[in-house]
Amino acid sequence: MKAYYVDDSVTLYHGDMRTILPALQIEPDCVIADPPYEQTALAWDRWPAGWPGLVAAAADSMWCFGPMRLFLDRRDEFEAWNLSQDVVWEKHAGSSFVADRFRRVHEIATHWYRGGWNLVHHDVPKVPHAGPNQGTTRRTASGGPHLGQIGFDRAWLDDGTRYMRSVIQAKSLRGTALHPTEKPIGILDPLIRYACPEGGLVLDPFAGSGSTAVAARLTGRRAVLIELKKSYYEQAAR
Repeated sequence: MKAYYVDDSVTLYHGDMRTILPALQIEPDCVIADPPYEQTALAWDRWPAGWPGLVAAAADSMWCFGPMRLFLDRRDEFEAWNLSQDVVWEKHAGSSFVADRFRRVHEIATHWYRGGWNLVHHDVPKVPHAGPNQGTTRRTASGGPHLGQIGFDRAWLDDGTRYMRSVIQAKSLRGTALHPTEKPIGILDPLIRYACPEGGLVLDPFAGSGSTAVAARLTGRRAVLIELKKSYYEQAAR
């Protein structure tokens, strides 16, 4: 199948992912998916039925953006997957079409996997830490009745970093986005680093204007993109 755009780290195909992905016969290390949620009356906001199963045939690890209502409504389509966790992207500005609910300033990304958890790449990014407990220490951990008795005692060298938290703040692209649901590098970067080894392959089956490819390239990964709408895959190529 001929690609619309190719360079050393990115390959872009145009068309419906339900047709293109099975024909590619690739095995990406992880998938970053931001499908149409079908939560509005907009013409382009239509859920591509069956896509989670098609992705499951190619990959064992996937981040999928979407509101909680989507995952509840579409739970049967994710039956091939196991849910490992969810991450909250906190935006600098929110939006809401109604006045009877909390002002929405976040989006959810869920991580799904297939097969044995120990066979799936997962490497939590670390961030600088300037708080207490710096230096070498010995600790005995006890989680109490909630987490259980962990009970280990070992030397621990504080390297000045901590695991990234599950609520990630990243400025949205409001006013500058090339796509109405474009995700910023600030949220894509840690998701890719977590689920894809350096030098590995990321698949985005709903590529939009290509921000996943930019994030993959910046983190030393390769990317395969699929986008249906002409104006967006042309923007992605540029």
